[in-house]
Parts: sequence; structure tokens; C-alpha cells
Amino acid sequence: MKVRARLAAVVLAACSCWSLAAGAPPVHSSTAPPQAQPVDPPFYKPPATLPARNGDVIRSEPAVFYLDAFKVVKSDASIERIMYRTTDRNGKPIAVTGTVLTPKKASPSPRPIVAFAPGTQGLADQCAPSRQMAQGTEYEALPIKKLLDQGWAVVVTDYQGLGTPGVHTYMTRAAQGHAVLDSLRAAQHLEQAHLPKAGPVALYGYSQGGGASAAAAELAADYAPELDIKGAVVGAPPADLDAVAANLDGSAYGAFFNYSLSGLGSAYDIDIDPYLNARGRKVTADLRENRCTTQAIATYPFLQSRSLTVDGHPLTERLKSAPWKKIVAEQQLGTRKPTMPVLLSHSRLDDVIPHKVGAKLAADWCAKGATVKFTTNYVPGHIAATAATSSQGAPWLADRFAGKTAPSTC
Repeated sequence: MKVRARLAAVVLAACSCWSLAAGAPPVHSSTAPPQAQPVDPPFYKPPATLPARNGDVIRSEPAVFYLDAFKVVKSDASIERIMYRTTDRNGKPIAVTGTVLTPKKASPSPRPIVAFAPGTQGLADQCAPSRQMAQGTEYEALPIKKLLDQGWAVVVTDYQGLGTPGVHTYMTRAAQGHAVLDSLRAAQHLEQAHLPKAGPVALYGYSQGGGASAAAAELAADYAPELDIKGAVVGAPPADLDAVAANLDGSAYGAFFNYSLSGLGSAYDIDIDPYLNARGRKVTADLRENRCTTQAIATYPFLQSRSLTVDGHPLTERLKSAPWKKIVAEQQLGTRKPTMPVLLSHSRLDDVIPHKVGAKLAADWCAKGATVKFTTNYVPGHIAATAATSSQGAPWLADRFAGKTAPSTC
């Protein structure tokens, strides 16, 4: 318990220091008053029939975005929670939710829209960014605020299965990319947001969000060719799940490996229970139902997958055999060329996603003729390095929206 408490303190301290450095009040997740949330809010239940086109808005409602868990600081923007149509990895129509934020600050016309792909939130429905933003517990509040401060509109997807029915398909490349691209379409056509129907847009994400932003960048030319995407910010992308899994298992972020197995199992309709012992099933159920990211890290630090399996072997061994080997290979990034400029940012001291993974993705894209600026920072730790991507990303996007020639390190 002492180890868990210390780890939770480190995580929260990192978030608090980042908040203070950015000039905003710190988020006190561990001491915030408990917030009662409906287990299954009616808004998140999809209708029996979906609209005809990807990106069509199914429903919307006014929402709020608090920057702190005490609900003292509210974002100066018009907020709409949305449900919209997208597709899963197989192209099957599904409904996902998200949030459209239009700052009250003036912006050069037409107002740009940035699709913000969230980092790891968890698997439980209450972890959906649209719900956490309303509660003041979204740990990526400050990067979102930084984009709003530029006068840009922001749309934040919840991804497949976060809030909506089913297990969140965590780390599923195509589903995440589709959800991000269709969130831009939804924002453009949401009447209440008063945003340009065909104006400039961009992609942004870190960690899981970096992977989703990268996937969207690779898929955009075929999946959403009408979008005028000026650039993509990709921070610490999990481009190679084999390398990331090997680094995660048994680490302080070991719960994330369980997220991946649950998410990919859901996406590919594989029951993972037969691989798990009684403790494994209990931990998996707890992560799916009760724990968002910071709580999962604090509750299950240094989680070793071999302690969860029926045969005592690490689950990383499963990734090397059927059907998992093929499934993992299908999530690989870098096999397709982004058609827009990319800023790829990664800390050499990242303790979750190895720096070499981001460096290889940049090299793979460069080899295909993409325009990529790869930047290395030395911020210690995966969480803290989020701020480095944010500080680089906003001015880089401002140049893209201004029509300046994108730099390249290829």
C-alpha cells in the first residue's frame, strides 16, 4: 500500500507541477470531492438506426468543461457534447461520443478546428473524456486549453466503447483513426458550433492519442479526402505494440498492457478470459468497470502479466503466436504515408513508450516521402513530456494554419 500511495503521489505531483507551470490551478485528483455520475447516462445509448454518413451528428447537448476537480475554473468556450457516426476497424457503422469546444476568443476567419485525440483514459465508461471534462478530472485539460487559447475550435473524441456500449477498443489503429477523422466531420456539421463546413483542420494527440493522430494522418487520404488537414501533431506514438508491450509489462504502467489485451480482444471479438486465472479475471473486470488511468496506475503498479495467466507465462508471449501476432501487426504505424505535414515529438527519457519507437516511425514516414519534423526532448517521464509536445505543437500548428512551409528533418 505504501508503494501505491507513493506512486499515486508522484503521478499527481507531476500533473500538478505541469498545471502550475502552465499558469493554471493544479488538479487535486486525490483530494477532490467525490462526484456522483450516472452509471449509464441516457445520452450515451445509441439509437437503433444510425444516420447515413460518417461524421453525421446523432444528437448533441450543452456541456461544460472544468479545468479543475473542484469545478472552480471553467473553460471560456461554448461546449457541446455530441454523439456521431463513425466506423469500427471493419468499416461497420457505430456511434461514438465526444465534445466540441468553440472558444469565445476571436480567431482569423475561417476558424480552424483541431481534432484532439485523447491519451490513455482507461476502459470504464466513466473514463470517457466527455464525462471527465464535465467533472474537471480530465488530465489532458491543459493541452486542450492551450489549443483553445489560440482561438481554434477543438473536438475531442471518446473513441469506440468509451461511454458507449462495449469494451473500449484500446489501441485499435483503424477504429481510433476513424473516430478522430469523423469527429472533425461532426464538428463541421454541428449547427450549434457555427464552425466552417470546409475550413482548415488539424490532428493532435499524445501517447494513445499520438497513435490515433498518426493513424488518422495515414488514413485521411482514403477515408476523409474532403478534409482540409493542414498538419498532424503526433506525440510519443505507440507505433510498434510489440516494443511497447515488452516495455510495459511489469512496469509502473503495467495496467496499460491489460488495457491493450482487453481492447484488441474486443475489437477482434476474442474472449481473453481463457488466458486468465482468477486474479487475472478480477483485475481485468476491475479495470474495465472502475479504474481510470491515474487510479489504475496507483492500484496496480508494476503489474506483471504472468501473475494473471492460467499457465504462469507472461502475456507478451501470446503476442508472438496466433491470432495475436497478426492482430498486433495490423496495428503497426508507418506503413502508410501521411499526406499532410507532421510534427512528431518524443522524449528520449520516456519510460512508457521507448524513444526508438517514435524515431522509427519518423524514419518510416520519411522513407515514404512524407514531410516530417521529428523533435527529441529530454523531459523525464512519459507523463511530464506531454507538456513538451504541447509547447511545440501549438506554434507549429499556427504556422500550418498561416500557410507557412512546413519544416522537415527527413
